[in-house]
Amino acid sequence: MNDWMGLLISVVYIFGLIGLAEGLRRWRGFSSDFTRKAIHIGVGMLAWALPFLFSEPWLFILACLGFMVLNLLDWRFGFFAAMSSSSRSNLGTVYFPLAAAVVAYVFWDSPPIMVAALMPLTWGDGLAPVIGKLYGRHRYHIHTSVRTVEGSIGFFLAAFLATWLALWVMPGLPDLTPVAALLPALTVSLVTTLVEAVSIWGLDNLTITAAAMIILQFWFF
Repeated sequence: MNDWMGLLISVVYIFGLIGLAEGLRRWRGFSSDFTRKAIHIGVGMLAWALPFLFSEPWLFILACLGFMVLNLLDWRFGFFAAMSSSSRSNLGTVYFPLAAAVVAYVFWDSPPIMVAALMPLTWGDGLAPVIGKLYGRHRYHIHTSVRTVEGSIGFFLAAFLATWLALWVMPGLPDLTPVAALLPALTVSLVTTLVEAVSIWGLDNLTITAAAMIILQFWFF
């Protein structure tokens, strides 16, 4: 596929997600924290399509930098209510495209690793606060952040399943069997769960991805 067409599809997809989330927020009264995480997961899943949308990473990286600027402006001026955070110190929406750009640059030639590196951030970090809010009973405090044991367990399970599937199902090298993908997925998920638990100020979008990248970069595939 032509890379410019891939860029167009990606941009339409992302703005479509934002529009859908905003519509649901107004129609069903969902909180902006919920819709922000729904957008977070939806955008992260774009990683699975990147090798089919782009022949090289550069236009995608450029788009990520553009969304960093847009998200920073949104954080400052509140263009998209569906993406707003209840914490004004949280710049997670700005850090997310930065993390995606770095992962694409480093792992472009290894699609299973590229996708796997983004799955703890996509699904683990996306579901943890939702699960914590719905089912959290055992709270713990990190600086000014409040988290729950249930949310952290949700992070681990979601990150593990998504990372394992990425390493196994995504075509490209390394070509892993389901069994061979288990141990790296388990390691990535466990470490990123611990990293997320102690990260503050929205920096988990960077620290989670950095931890996943380091493990996958040096894993003995």
